[in-house]
Amino acid sequence: MDIRIGYGFDSHAFKPGVPLKIGGLIIDHPEGLAGHSDGDVLLHAITDALLGAVSAGDIGSFFPPEDPRWKGADSSVFLNLAMEEIQNAGFRIVNVDTTLVLNAPRIGPIAAEMREKVADLLCVVPSNVGIKAKTPEGLNVDHVAQAHAVVLLERIEDPGELQTMSAVMESQRQLEDVVRDLVNQVQGVGVKSPFDTDDIT
Repeated sequence: MDIRIGYGFDSHAFKPGVPLKIGGLIIDHPEGLAGHSDGDVLLHAITDALLGAVSAGDIGSFFPPEDPRWKGADSSVFLNLAMEEIQNAGFRIVNVDTTLVLNAPRIGPIAAEMREKVADLLCVVPSNVGIKAKTPEGLNVDHVAQAHAVVLLERIEDPGELQTMSAVMESQRQLEDVVRDLVNQVQGVGVKSPFDTDDIT
């Protein structure tokens, strides 16, 4: 069996005035995470883990922070790019395990919902996605959210299965194109993105 393992890490400081988005979910919290994109620390870590597993670089290689196209971008766009890279390399996801490190909000009550969301984005069943949360005791990072992610990939042996994955991902890209067009239309009438930092990850 041809398998690959990838590890990803990301960290963002909390920032008032922006929505908090983790694992593709909008979470009710007084502060969000600063970032050039939407600051989704969990999806960023998973994206880097996927890219690393097939030696394809990292988020910054594909989405540099100086590129204004990614200001306020939905991090699912980054994740889909990583999935394309592993698909092109002939692999598929076996499972993903993640750990969030943050003081607040509490992830336990929404972990199941977050697992469902991440599984949907990765086109796997929820039982193949692990989401855990720890507090940063003794780390002196009380105003920061961190995420660690490990992925296991296996080579796809059936070419027909690869074509099926391509169809699923193409449907996701079409949906993202529609959403991106709507966002551009809204921004075109003077709505300014609240994200103003220069850090893409």
